[in-house]
Amino acid sequence: MEDREGCQVIVNLRVNDEIRSAVARPADTLLDVLREKLGLTGAKPGCKNGDCGACTVLVDGWPQKSCLVLAVEAVGQWITTIEGLKDTPIQRAFIEQWAFQCGYCTPGFIMNSHGLIQHHPNANDETIKDWLSSNICRCTGYREIKDAVTSVLKEK
Repeated sequence: MEDREGCQVIVNLRVNDEIRSAVARPADTLLDVLREKLGLTGAKPGCKNGDCGACTVLVDGWPQKSCLVLAVEAVGQWITTIEGLKDTPIQRAFIEQWAFQCGYCTPGFIMNSHGLIQHHPNANDETIKDWLSSNICRCTGYREIKDAVTSVLKEK
């Protein structure tokens, strides 16, 4: 439904196994709608140009940088945010391996790592390195993050 005067649309999004509706402009990013309209603030605005990965969510099970996806493009797809993960092995591994410091980038890394584990349960070091290269952490080394991913893969 479009409001011609305000150029707004109602977007119905499948987020964390629920249908959620929001009024948005056609130009609004998924990141902005998740945070500002739906109150799901786990995806973080970092660079807002797709470089840092702090805003990573899963779209149909695949990691996507929500700052690069228009909310209207996500209609009809399954979106999972960090709020939708409940006590997953990768979340526990991040804690056990001390894979974060300030925590700002952590939700994006967890979402990306969760996608990696789901799609590549036998991932080798090269695959892990490749997937982790899409996210940036400025506080901690990547060794702990890689160790968290590796520990979950070993459990499978």
